[in-house]
Amino acid sequence: MSVDDRISRRAGVCGGKACIAGHRVRVLDIVVWHEHLGMKPDEIVSHIPTITLADVHAALAYYFDHIAEIQQEMCAEREFVAAVRRDHPSLLEARLRQARLEEAS
Repeated sequence: MSVDDRISRRAGVCGGKACIAGHRVRVLDIVVWHEHLGMKPDEIVSHIPTITLADVHAALAYYFDHIAEIQQEMCAEREFVAAVRRDHPSLLEARLRQARLEEAS
């Protein structure tokens, strides 16, 4: 199987983002685990045993062929998370902040 056979991109699956064919594991996820969290390909497979080592390597190969696309997806996700946090503040954080203020006074 080639990288093109192992990676798919279809509307309705993983938000149309590149993922391992037949799975809901995005290329973006593999990249984060490998490049940002330092997981080795075999560690990734041990956490998601339904994918193969070849799938992980195909996802990384796809990433290196489409760096700008995947980095844009990462940026969009960070912006989405920031917006959700801004628009829906944590009730627990607010309670803790209030308790600290009351404790300090």
